[in-house]
Amino acid sequence: MKVCIACGMPMEKKSDFPQGDEQKEYCVYCARPDGTMRSFEEAKAGMTTFIMETQGFDESAAEKIAVSSMKKLPAWKDEFSKE
Repeated sequence: MKVCIACGMPMEKKSDFPQGDEQKEYCVYCARPDGTMRSFEEAKAGMTTFIMETQGFDESAAEKIAVSSMKKLPAWKDEFSKE
């Protein structure tokens, strides 16, 4: 089983992959409609919204949680090496 390099989601089914392409290293939620991976800012916004909707945090807290999670993921290591 693969794990998304951009959000950490387990990818178990073909439908978990962008356009069903099981060669991709990122999930359907971290992909744009054309199958390319979303940018750091797009992914951060999406993860923040997901945390707000599923866990009830306000936007500021959800963004902090999203950033904290993203720091641990391989897709974003270059974003955090700039700090």
